[in-house]
Parts: sequence; structure tokens; C-alpha cells
Amino acid sequence: MTTVVILQSNYIPWRGYFDLIRRADHFVLYDTVQFTKNDWRNRNRIVGPSGPQWLTVPVSTSGQFGQTIEETAASDPRWTRRHANALQSALGRAPRYGSFGPFLADRFAQAATLTRISAINRLFIEGVMSLLGLRTRLHDARDIPASGDRSGRLLSICRELGATRYLSGPAARDYLDTAAFTAAGIEVDWMTYPAYPPYRQMDGGYQAGVSILDTLASLKPDEVFG
Repeated sequence: MTTVVILQSNYIPWRGYFDLIRRADHFVLYDTVQFTKNDWRNRNRIVGPSGPQWLTVPVSTSGQFGQTIEETAASDPRWTRRHANALQSALGRAPRYGSFGPFLADRFAQAATLTRISAINRLFIEGVMSLLGLRTRLHDARDIPASGDRSGRLLSICRELGATRYLSGPAARDYLDTAAFTAAGIEVDWMTYPAYPPYRQMDGGYQAGVSILDTLASLKPDEVFG
């Protein structure tokens, strides 16, 4: 069975995102769709001693209505230094933060040379995949021929990758033409996110749905998914 997952890139996403990646043979970064403001594409949260805080990559969107994720660019190159400092300040005393300090330094140094949000997100996603030992093949949607409506494009991508199973997030239930997938010999499954193991965050509590960097600052890679 060949499992394909298709999802927009997120900025250093939560562990559920990487759980989807680990369940797939092919994971497609679907960044040919419209960029949405105030979403996970260019920001995420961590929890420091004073509580949750946002890490947001500033982007240029003024006068560019309808731009895709891969067309969206960071607007201020100083964001890499700010995020590196914010992570050190918020998570520096976490049990395992020191174990991926070199990883962060390397990724932020590389990110400083990039402008497109899509490329920045992929850089960090690939890096975290390496930390977690995930071997899923990563693709950019722009490199895969696709046509049709919203659901049809996803089916086209699955066909191109030889999928026999399409694993989707729950949000696609509203529009996915499952009958078309079935007719093409592709099984459709829906991801149900489990209750991942909690851990003590830097404010003494626990909030789910934060960047996986927050999680890896406290849990070993083999503890992340339970």
C-alpha cells in the first residue's frame, strides 16, 4: 500500500503534523494554494515561563490578493535572529533544549538566506523529520502535474505518485469527492489525532497544539507520539 498525504506547509508545526508525515510514504507540501493570513503558514506557538507566545515570520501581503503560499515572502530578514533569541529565552531551561541547539543554529542560519515562506517551512520540516528519524518522501506540489477542481487536483497528485491510499486531515470532509478516489482505486482514510503524551511546559502547565520545538525541548524523539 502506498499512502499519500497532501497538506500546506506550516511554520515549525505541531507534532500532529509530523504524525501525518510518519504515516505517509509520500508527503506533498501543497503550497500552490492561496496564502491565508493569521494562520499556521508563517507562525506557531511555544510556551515559555510566562505562558504561550507566538513566533511569527513577518510577510509581505499588501496589494497581493490571491498570492499563493509559495509566492509569499518574508518581509524583514531580522526575524531569524528574533526567533532564535525567543526560543532560547523561552525554552533554554527545558530538559532537552540543549540537545537540538546546534540544529536550531544551523536551520536559522540557512533560513536567513531564504525569502519564500514555503522554502523556509520546508527547511524546518525536513530538519525536524531528521531529528525524528522520519524517512517519508517530501514533495513540492508545483513539481507534480495536477488539474481539475479542488478535489480533482488532490486526486491528480495521488495518481501521479501511485497512491493506493489517501490519508486526509478532517477539514477536507466538506469538499473531498471520495467516490472519485474510490473509482480510481484509491482508499480514503481520515486522520484522527490521538491524545499525545502531555509534558510539563515551562510555565508549569500543559497546552497541546504548540510547535514541535516546544515538545522536543522536553521529550525524546521516541516519546513524541507516545
